[in-house]
Amino acid sequence: MDLLRDVLSSTGWVDRTRGFARSLRRSTDSGSGLLLVGTPTQEPWHLAAHLDDESRYAGIPTLSPTLVRWSPPPGAPPHLAVGLDRLEAARRGETLFVVAPDDPTEDLLERLADARRVGATLLTIDTGDDDLAGLAHDRLIVPSRGLTAPGEPSGLALGLQLSGLGDVDLALPEVSFDTVQHLVSAAAGEERLLVTTSVPGRRGLRSRIAKALEGIQGAPAPDDW
Repeated sequence: MDLLRDVLSSTGWVDRTRGFARSLRRSTDSGSGLLLVGTPTQEPWHLAAHLDDESRYAGIPTLSPTLVRWSPPPGAPPHLAVGLDRLEAARRGETLFVVAPDDPTEDLLERLADARRVGATLLTIDTGDDDLAGLAHDRLIVPSRGLTAPGEPSGLALGLQLSGLGDVDLALPEVSFDTVQHLVSAAAGEERLLVTTSVPGRRGLRSRIAKALEGIQGAPAPDDW
């Protein structure tokens, strides 16, 4: 992670993902709940696991997410059996964190709009979906890799949008959707962890970040995550 941040330090990715992580921390400080949901074809297993790690290592229990699934299988353990109806029960003070590397679908968009109307905070990492743009309180855009302009030097033209700041186009080296999630999750507990690394028994920052990278190219999480 240190090497990755060094490579991206001049591009804006590190600052932007840290800014988004700060929004995530602020929105969950009330402890009302963090709901993490993906698309029908892309469930954010690894981000859920890494945020749970951050929650424990950094001592920030509010970062531990509830993974909302599209079709939980019968007999799944309780933490893997939360379906989309949980979004219908979202309330003011809760945070809905949407990870959408592909089409979020009308079904999800309708549920998100209802949750926002009752006062839930909506954060998204997505590829530039227009409908999510109208819903998100804070947003990080990672356009698909096929969008490199003809004749562009090494790197992609990647757009990041944070609510209230507008679109920012940055020429960045190729960064996968998964890598952006890892940058966000590693930053989510970073500041508080830096203050508490001297506490006996608590893992150091370098060790914690290394742990966050373990699944960057891994397979889907097992049923007992």
